[in-house]
Amino acid sequence: MSTTQEQSLQALLEACKAGDRAAYGTLYQAYYSYAMSICLRYSSSREEAQEIVNDGFVKVFLRLQSHYDPKLSFKAWLRRLLINTAIDVYRKQKYHRESMPLESAPEVEVSEDGLSRLTQEEIMKVVQLLPNSYRYVFNLYIVEGYKHEEIAQQLGISVGTSKSHLAKARRKLKIWLKQMYQIERDG
Repeated sequence: MSTTQEQSLQALLEACKAGDRAAYGTLYQAYYSYAMSICLRYSSSREEAQEIVNDGFVKVFLRLQSHYDPKLSFKAWLRRLLINTAIDVYRKQKYHRESMPLESAPEVEVSEDGLSRLTQEEIMKVVQLLPNSYRYVFNLYIVEGYKHEEIAQQLGISVGTSKSHLAKARRKLKIWLKQMYQIERDG
């Protein structure tokens, strides 16, 4: 980020801290796509991701004054806040402790283009098909780089459960990707 962009961001954040509603909207619009890209990984639908984004921005506006250190990256702070918001949503969901068996997860429909033309959006859709508990562990471990001990603490599960969920998620994703590759080879 250039010095001018950084100064502009700091001015926007100061306006938000002062309660400027127009600044809230500007900040939301400026970081909406970034926030959605994070939240989509943790949700089973675009609507659920939107709710996490909105809840996350409410927390941003409430905590900006007391929790954000201007010496640190706003984007990194926002990312952490959004992930924590997604984890809060996960904890509130009653059904997360009773994971849907992977065998009953829906099968993936793949276009004839196959694996070589798989877009980030298509990959995201495949990951979203995983049951919540597997998807959260997969994202926290693979994407965010959390250790199993941290995941267990964040999600309120055992370390063994975290490892098991990751292994099962990887197996199911591998099967789905093989199916996609097979369609490409046969197509």
